[in-house]
Amino acid sequence: MKKQFFYLLALVIVMFASSCSKSDTTTTTTPTPTPTPAVFDPNIRGIITANRTLKKDSVYILRGYVYVATGVTLTIEPGTKITSKKDSAGVLVVYRGAKIIAEGTATAPIVFTSGEATPAAGDLGGIVIVGQAPGNNNHSVVEGGVDAAFSAFGGTDKTDNSGILKYVRIEYGGKAVNPGDEINGLSLYGVGSGTTIDYVQVLRGYDDAFEFFGGTVNCKHLIAYNSADDDYDMDDGYSGKIQFALSIKDPKFTDPKGTTGDVSNNFEVDNVNPANGFVLSRPPITFPVMSNFTAVGPNTAPGANGTSADYGWGMRWRRGTKFILANSAVIGSAKGGFRLQEDSTIAYFARGTSGFYNSYINVAAGLAVDVQTGLSIPGITYDAASILALIKGSNKSEVVTDVTALKLGDPFNNAAPNLKPLAGSPLLTGALFDFGGLTDSFFEKVAYKGAFDGTTDWTTGWAVWGR
Repeated sequence: MKKQFFYLLALVIVMFASSCSKSDTTTTTTPTPTPTPAVFDPNIRGIITANRTLKKDSVYILRGYVYVATGVTLTIEPGTKITSKKDSAGVLVVYRGAKIIAEGTATAPIVFTSGEATPAAGDLGGIVIVGQAPGNNNHSVVEGGVDAAFSAFGGTDKTDNSGILKYVRIEYGGKAVNPGDEINGLSLYGVGSGTTIDYVQVLRGYDDAFEFFGGTVNCKHLIAYNSADDDYDMDDGYSGKIQFALSIKDPKFTDPKGTTGDVSNNFEVDNVNPANGFVLSRPPITFPVMSNFTAVGPNTAPGANGTSADYGWGMRWRRGTKFILANSAVIGSAKGGFRLQEDSTIAYFARGTSGFYNSYINVAAGLAVDVQTGLSIPGITYDAASILALIKGSNKSEVVTDVTALKLGDPFNNAAPNLKPLAGSPLLTGALFDFGGLTDSFFEKVAYKGAFDGTTDWTTGWAVWGR
């Protein structure tokens, strides 16, 4: 019995030891700590050196000069808001070889705007797109204090593609670095025809709304609203096409002109500035071809009824430019309607290369047609009367003394402008696309003149007024 007892006791001890051994050797797994989520930083600064997407569910702050480097694509989702503070007015520079893909929708536009509680012009710098299309080097570098490493522009690629701006608003822009050295709402330097610019509004900014420095980019559905200087400023050999556009001026708002003698216009188009030491015929010559604009001036003389004394012309063509503006209405001009300056500019128009075609002029003050005199142009005898005769004759355009004859909805209501033609308006029919570059397939061969057909308002949903 004793032997059996000790045998059983030994067996129990062995089994217990075996059980303890298994328990003691069990591996305990330490849980992996959950990483702390990165804190979202809304500020955008410096140089963007890798592809980046800005999301619609975030609000961003553009701080100072921000550069999209060569080879990089900045994508912005529909509905995204990018703000700027006045202490570091943001300037977005999309450099040569880079792209911006900012493709909003009519119901979800992309908005660059002020981040201040009380927005004002200059809170945002603006957007600068720098391409590789040709120009004539009237400007040697990008204006507005841009870093020297990102200041060269232009090239030889007419079809260069800098991306897409579609259903985009640029609000409260304008950054003056020095007199005559500013950032505009949208500055296009040597931008090529591969770039898409469609449905873009620039509003309540200092300096120009849209400025084209050379390049070949084509645009549709542009709105310049309450900008302080020129609405459509073109120079440096720009040769693109534009259709369907608005230009609306706030009678009381211009940028500080000082003693420069400058004025604010709906259109200011040059080839080169002779002060830069260039002859006016320097190639390539600025030659925009435009159709279906409705341009609205202050509708009073400069300095009268609270209108800024610095308002100028509806159209100022000068310094050797060629141009075609067709199927359009330019009304309420302050200092005058149609201004031709310098001998070559006048000669291009008198010889039929340029044209103000199948369109309307109305002025609140000054001359409907104003031509620089005292010039000697070989083979051309001209004065304001003879140029006016050309406008009414071969150019098939009219001077309208009573703007109500055009039957526009409410063109001079700046807070809520209605530029659609009413029933019976002469703008509803008679558009022509049989002159010069207007035959190009870029132009939609619509029946109406001006920006609207009287039924469809292409500004609905994405554009804003009363600012």
